[in-house]
Amino acid sequence: MKPSSSREPADAVSSRERLLSTAKRLMAEAGYERVSTAAIAREAGTSESQLVRYFGSKAGLLETIFDESWAPLNPQIARLVAAAPTAREAMITVLSTMIGAFERDPELAKLLMFEGRRVRGDNAEVLITQGFRDFAKLVLSLIERGQKDGSFSTALKPQAMTSALLGAAEGMMRDRLLAAHQSQPSPFPESQIRAVFGALVSGLGPAT
Repeated sequence: MKPSSSREPADAVSSRERLLSTAKRLMAEAGYERVSTAAIAREAGTSESQLVRYFGSKAGLLETIFDESWAPLNPQIARLVAAAPTAREAMITVLSTMIGAFERDPELAKLLMFEGRRVRGDNAEVLITQGFRDFAKLVLSLIERGQKDGSFSTALKPQAMTSALLGAAEGMMRDRLLAAHQSQPSPFPESQIRAVFGALVSGLGPAT
């Protein structure tokens, strides 16, 4: 668990932000397990004691990176979803927003796709941050809305459809990131992610 944060002086906040940005870059480049807290602190121009003070541990640091990345994204998605005339259109908007966010911040994309739910430590802990939980709840509520407005079948469980859509989107984006990480050609263009996701959304519509 990361310690609770409180208001800090400007120089302390700067140190905290340097730790966050440095950790995100190093973990995206080398992977969470291969980056030490000492290396993060050294690159950030501060000390391990500061890292522990703000985040408790390396796991707490990664959790903060995820939570602070989701913090502006979830409200943005919620506004777009509320403005969409149907749940089907809103679901496509959700995917487009996520793709855009990943294009703007490829380091975050790597961390979310490769480190977001990896088993860690002796107690086999899986890190699922509150930000992702909130995002999944938003998608679930969107599917429930779609079952009312005719966008989605009522014969299928909303939780199952949520899992299927999130899993498909993550899998396609992860495969593209993995190819780029290995300096390999992309297995398919981004347009195929949108096309396949759109086909899945349509396929989950009510039977005709």
